Amino acid sequence: MSRPPSTMSSSPPMLTASLDPDLKAPLRKVKLGRLTDTLPERLALARAESLPHADFLTLVLSDEVDRRDRASAELRARTAKLDPSMRLESFTAEGTARYDRELWAELCSLRFLTDTRGALVLGPVGVGKTHLATALGHIAIRRRHSVLFSRADQLFRRLKAARLDNSIEAEMRKLARIELPILDDFALQAMDPTETADFYELVVERHQRGSTVITSNRDPSEWIGVMSDPLLAQSAIDRLVASSYELVVEGQSYRRQQRPRHAASSAS
Repeated sequence: MSRPPSTMSSSPPMLTASLDPDLKAPLRKVKLGRLTDTLPERLALARAESLPHADFLTLVLSDEVDRRDRASAELRARTAKLDPSMRLESFTAEGTARYDRELWAELCSLRFLTDTRGALVLGPVGVGKTHLATALGHIAIRRRHSVLFSRADQLFRRLKAARLDNSIEAEMRKLARIELPILDDFALQAMDPTETADFYELVVERHQRGSTVITSNRDPSEWIGVMSDPLLAQSAIDRLVASSYELVVEGQSYRRQQRPRHAASSAS
């Protein structure tokens, strides 16, 4: 059986086929109503190229599978709290940021997930650490891994709130089950005893069992200085550093490149 074409770009111009109104109702009834978005074009293509029935069916069902996969990925990305604009293809600092491209390619393969290793994305403010970490989350979502993105301070506040209603153990179990938690802006500010203990518990629970991505403006050697308990801090940091790749991102703040410019200055 010949392979059905996936696009209409190589075909000559053709009129769009109209759908029989009697066809729309049964499509909706079997939950294929969104096929009507592409079905007229596919019908026109089938008639123009005399596609065999089996090829035509494969083509329209492939459209539906692709649509459902995209919709599922978008829903899971929203649930994971991933910024939809922070994808790999939209990384505008590509030309100015300096980092190990081979290591980045390795991280994008997600083999570190299979190997239950982590990733530390380190560097100064504004170089794109959050964008790169979020891009890894989107890649993981497309490969059907569970992901959760959270700023570190927000996660620790959530864990404190869980203590108030005695749900802390359930919350910790939930975090332990996530295949790829992404902790953003870690060690940005001083951590109190509860936050330090929660970080220690999270690291110990996931050590050699799951992967974690952390972004930070500080080198791991500086983290101990912002935690309230040096012993717990050292124990957690040693485990994390020993099992994680370190991607150091350097360069000028790309946020400055994104600031709005006056039309007159842009034209000059």
